Amino acid sequence: MSDDRAPAAFVAERFALEGRVAIVTGASKGIGLATALALASAGARVALVSRDADRLDAAVAEIKSACPHADVRRYVANAGDADQAEATVQAVADDFGRIDVLVNNAATNPYYGPVSGIDGPRAVKTLQVNLIGPLVWTRCVWQAGMRDHGGVVVNMASLGAYVVEPGAGFYAAGKAALVKLTSQLADELGPAVRVNAIAPGIVKTDMARVLWEDREDDLAARLPLRRLGLPQDIANAVLFLVGDASSWMTGQTLVVDGGMLAMPPAGLSERT
Repeated sequence: MSDDRAPAAFVAERFALEGRVAIVTGASKGIGLATALALASAGARVALVSRDADRLDAAVAEIKSACPHADVRRYVANAGDADQAEATVQAVADDFGRIDVLVNNAATNPYYGPVSGIDGPRAVKTLQVNLIGPLVWTRCVWQAGMRDHGGVVVNMASLGAYVVEPGAGFYAAGKAALVKLTSQLADELGPAVRVNAIAPGIVKTDMARVLWEDREDDLAARLPLRRLGLPQDIANAVLFLVGDASSWMTGQTLVVDGGMLAMPPAGLSERT
C-alpha cells in the first residue's frame, strides 16, 4: 500500500460515511433500525421511513441516545405506495440537500402457508412491498440526484431466494425476484450507482418470529456458527456495502446466514 496514512486510519476511511445522506425503509425496528443506527454511527445523516409514527419516534430517540450528534429524521410513509415513495424521497432531498444511500429494507409477509393456498390480494400486497417497492424507491432516488452524483442502493433479499421455505414460499419467490432485479439495476444504473443485495438467514426479528420462536436452540444447533442472526449482523453487512470498502462490487447478493447455505440438505449427510 503506497498510502502514507496509518493502516487503521486507512481502514476506517473505507467505512466512514460523513457527509452522506441515507434513506432506510422499514427503519422503525429490527434490521431497519439496526441499519439506521449503524449508518448514523458511521457519520451518515439518516432518514428513517416507516408507516408507524410512534415506532419511528422511538427509533429516532434510540439512535439519538447512542449518537447524540447524529442528524436523524423520520418520515411516515408506506414503502409499497408509489406516490408516498416519490413524495418522501423528494422531502428527504429537500431537507438534506442530497441522497447518497438507499436501503430498501421494508418488507411484508401477510400469508404463511403453502404457495398454492395464497389468495390474490395477499399475493399482490407481498409483491407490491417486497419487489415493486424497491424498484420504485430506487427509481425515485435515481431521479432525485443519484444519476448525477452517484450513490449506493442495498436491497434486503432473503436466504429464501436460494432454498425451499416451507410456509414462506411466496415471500421467498418475491425475494428471489428481488435478487434478479438487483443485478439488472446494477447493470442499468452503473457506473453512477452501485446496487447490491443482502440475503439474511434466520434473524431474530419480530417479523421472522414464526420461523424461530420455540425452536431457536434446535435451529442454532444446525448452523456452523451455532447461533441465529441478530439485526446488527445484517447492519454490519449493509455498512460494508454502502461504504468505499466495497467500491468495486455491484450486482451481487451477499448471503449472511451463519453458514446455513453451506450446509447439505437435511438428511443428505446421513445418506452419504
